[in-house]
Amino acid sequence: MADLRPGLTHEITWTVEERHLASTLGSGLPPVFATPMLGAMFEECARALADPRLPEGQLTVGTWITIRHTAPTPRGMRVRVRAELVEVDGRRLRFKLQAWDDVEPVGDGEHERFVIDADRFEKRLAEKLARVHEGSEGGE
Repeated sequence: MADLRPGLTHEITWTVEERHLASTLGSGLPPVFATPMLGAMFEECARALADPRLPEGQLTVGTWITIRHTAPTPRGMRVRVRAELVEVDGRRLRFKLQAWDDVEPVGDGEHERFVIDADRFEKRLAEKLARVHEGSEGGE
């Protein structure tokens, strides 16, 4: 993980579409960028910073995120987010998050991701699904 070091940054930009709107998610708000979409955008930005720098067979998973969504962004406007890697502690990565639309800052936060082995993760998922299927057999 020598390629992962504090100070690295990554940015992504989305144009706010219908699928990103709070009203599409059932909020009852006017057509503005939804807070859960800001969280998803932040998480994707941090993942896109970290994962390409990992050895084959490893990836990262988000474990927590805190965000403040401080200003509305209407449909059609762009949102740009930046993730900055601020700490590497073994497999734990901590990111500082910032967001802007075409006019002003719209949010910030922190995010933590862990480096995992992809095959081991898939195996755990398969085992969990098997337990659910075992429990549902003969139960009705």
